[in-house]
Amino acid sequence: MSRTDPTRPMPAGGPKAGTPRPKRPTLTQGTQPLPRGSARPTGPRKPKQHSPFRGLIISLTVILITAGVAVGGAWLWLQGGIGPVTIHELCTGRFSDGSKTSLETDQANNAAIITGIAEKRDFPVRAATIGVATALQESKLRNISYGDRDSVGLFQQRPSQGWGTRTEILDPVYATNAFYDALAKAGDLKSMTITEAAQKVQRSAYPQAYADHEPQARLIVSPLAGYSPGGWNCILKEDGDLTAQTAGNDGLTTRAREVKSAAKTELGRTKSAADKLGTTLTFTVPASDDDHHAWALASWALARADALGVKQVALAGHRWTRSSSTDGWVETTTGLSDRQVTITVY
Repeated sequence: MSRTDPTRPMPAGGPKAGTPRPKRPTLTQGTQPLPRGSARPTGPRKPKQHSPFRGLIISLTVILITAGVAVGGAWLWLQGGIGPVTIHELCTGRFSDGSKTSLETDQANNAAIITGIAEKRDFPVRAATIGVATALQESKLRNISYGDRDSVGLFQQRPSQGWGTRTEILDPVYATNAFYDALAKAGDLKSMTITEAAQKVQRSAYPQAYADHEPQARLIVSPLAGYSPGGWNCILKEDGDLTAQTAGNDGLTTRAREVKSAAKTELGRTKSAADKLGTTLTFTVPASDDDHHAWALASWALARADALGVKQVALAGHRWTRSSSTDGWVETTTGLSDRQVTITVY
């Protein structure tokens, strides 16, 4: 039977027998738009043309955005904080001309010890600059427990060369005094370069390297020694682990006692009085001392704040508070004389 057998019934709704099948509509060519619902032309589609610089532009955009984020993050990191928010703990030494340098808190702690002991021993400020420059070269101002052969500590002193025992050299106060003992025998520091003075003590295989650190050492020592008043600041976080302490029989808490002992050992400051809680010490700088010594004591307290649990330092007209340390030294009425410094611990 043929497919067009007229005797076979057609499906419901189908065309009648003998009715020609309608033709499929043809696609309109040229610029005439196709009717809605019409089939689209078949065959290969012409690829979309892109600018030959499109990939390069996208890559450069991504690089610039990434670089901007990195630079912004690095800037915030180097600043230590933004507004009242502390991002990164660090200390900064600054000159009045705006030049500055920054240290991590452990480096600042050691720089304060080196600078303070020079003051205690009544050495010229140049001795402190030599000491800090030497420690920057030898250990990056860190009290490291390793080095060339048996060298250890801030100045990479060697027990085998008569500098003391390993334990003694790893005490920054001992190591600094040992360095200054040798420096005192070097001769007239004013007539020597930093390289010459440091080399007389260290006997380094690379003596010229000490001079490379002189600019940074000056930026550290000048404010720490009080010659750039207000030029030293530390941005620190609040230490929630430091709980309140009760004063002992001597009227001092343990932390206040440690501050008093360190001030005597490192600065030679012995005149102090405590408040009723035993957490605030008021030091009086003798009238025989130069005016910069009050700022030297205050800056020392900031640089040692992280290690000693200091939360506030004040002197005449200025106050530094750890909880708002991003503000630095704030001018305010403190009721203190030009020769008084108060140090408050947690």
